[in-house]
Order: sequence, then structure tokens, then C-alpha cells
Amino acid sequence: MSRIPEPDSTPAGPAYEGRLLDRADDEVVDQGVAFDLRTLISRRNILSLIGVGAGAVALAACATDASGSTSTSTATATTSTGEIPDETAGPYPGDGSNGVNVLEESGIVRSDIRSSIGGGLTAEGVPMTFTLTVLDMNNNDAPFADTAVYVWHCDAAGGYSMYSDGIEEETYLRGVQIADSAGQVTFTSIYPACYTGRWPHIHFEVYPDVDSISDAANAISTSQAALPENTSSTVYKLAGYEGSTANLSQVTLDNDNVFGDDGGALQLATVTGDVTSGYVVNLTARVDTTTTPTAGSSPDGGGGGGTPPSGGGGTPPSDAPTQ
Repeated sequence: MSRIPEPDSTPAGPAYEGRLLDRADDEVVDQGVAFDLRTLISRRNILSLIGVGAGAVALAACATDASGSTSTSTATATTSTGEIPDETAGPYPGDGSNGVNVLEESGIVRSDIRSSIGGGLTAEGVPMTFTLTVLDMNNNDAPFADTAVYVWHCDAAGGYSMYSDGIEEETYLRGVQIADSAGQVTFTSIYPACYTGRWPHIHFEVYPDVDSISDAANAISTSQAALPENTSSTVYKLAGYEGSTANLSQVTLDNDNVFGDDGGALQLATVTGDVTSGYVVNLTARVDTTTTPTAGSSPDGGGGGGTPPSGGGGTPPSDAPTQ
């Protein structure tokens, strides 16, 4: 039987391991959750809290600097043990599932997605590098090498190339990369806007290999990366992102119709950097090939598309799909 720890006697009152007891008249084991938690932390046993309080403790370690960079809280979210949630591809996937198909373009396999394929416009905004690490849950979380990852997102005005008014003929901010031996793909892009009804996000689809991208039904995972609020707020103060600040103030991770199921716990990206040098965005996606992908089906209560902000480049055509 374990011995009940005895409190120490100090001039200030009874204490245990140097910390005054919250309840001076009770035993050490009866001090309550807050005292127990401080004891566990002091012993560097925080990993023993997995499944109950580890997430809360890790999130409490978040640090934010004046430039809008974030640190450990989002990193903890991206390394959770769950499968990346399957989410809607939204109304503007450009993968052939609702008509237009950028994945048929010969230049779609590329790392720099800021310009349209074969010429045309180049999207302008705060520089952003997005790295996605894909892990194979059915192979002990080994890097999922050689998978093809298709990434797309809106521009600084909230518009989607191939769909929004005035940029229907553009293909910028869309591209495919093949995962390396570490299961990673990296894209050079710009920080996306926040449009009405949606939290700032990046779409992606994971395919078994590059030969599979010709048919969206081949995707083994369709999901979205959520961008942190503090970084987004910093970016949206800049010219070119008009409307995003107001839109961001009207939505939260908890009420977003995509991330709202769990507040984006498995999809909140880690972001470092600043508006001058650009931001580095990282997310880890654990993929389970034994589950049935929903191929971008819509979440309950809406299509996950939202309405791009007024003021330029953002309003989808009248016949654009709503799911």
C-alpha cells in the first residue's frame, strides 16, 4: 500500500514539496485537483495526464509575440493522436468534382502556387510557406511518402481562382506536391483572407500517388488547415486584406461550420514568422486508409464555403455550387 505523504511544517503553515497546502487542515492527498496538477507538473509527469488534462495544460503554454507569431499551443494541436477529420472540399475545389478541373493541367505539380499555370495573374499578399506532414496510421505513423497532396485556398480578397468574378480564368493558389521520405510537402503561397462565414483556412486533398489525382474520388483524405487567430488578426490589418478583420470578428473556431465540431483541435496549424519576412505554417495530418473517405461531403448545416468579402475579387458566380 502506498504511504500517504506527510506535509512539511513551515513558518507559513503546512506545505508539500515547498508549496503551501490549499487546505491546511486536510491531508496532502485531499488538496484538490489544482494542487494535484501543480504537483504533477513539478515532477515533470505531465505526459501522465493524456486523455484528461494534457490538452488543456499544453494549450496553456501558448506564447504570442507582437508580430503575431505563435508557438507551442498550435504545435500541440497538430501532433494529436487522432485521424485528421475528413471535411468538405467546399464549393470551389477545382478538382473536377463540380466541373472545372485544374488537376488536368500539366503544370499543376509545383511548389510555388502564387501564379496561374502557364501565365496570367499572380496572387499578391503576405508571403506564406505551408508544409503538411502526412503520416500513415496503418503503418505505425510512418511518413506517408509518395502520396500526392493537392492544396488550394482563397486569395487576399477572399476570391477563389477558377470560380470568383474576374478570376474565373486564373489558376493561382492551387498546386500539387509529392510527399518526400519524411511524408512532407511544402508550398510557397500567400496568407489567405477571411471571408464571411468561415474561419481562415487552407484546403487539401491527399491522394495515394500522383497518378490518382485525375479523379477526385481517389482522394484518401479531404481536410482543411485552420490558421490561428492572432496571426490572422495581424495580417488582416494590412492593405489588400480589406474586409477580413470584420469577417474574422464574426466567426470563431467553435462556431465555424467546418472546425466547430471540436474547435479545430486536430487541424489548427503551427505558425511562426512575421508580416515582413512571411509566415511558416505547419500541420501534421494522420491518415487512416481503412476508413471510408467522404470525398469532400458537406458538414451538417452548410457547404463550408462561406461568402467572400465584398470589395474585390471575391464574389462567386451566381451558378456556383452551394455544397
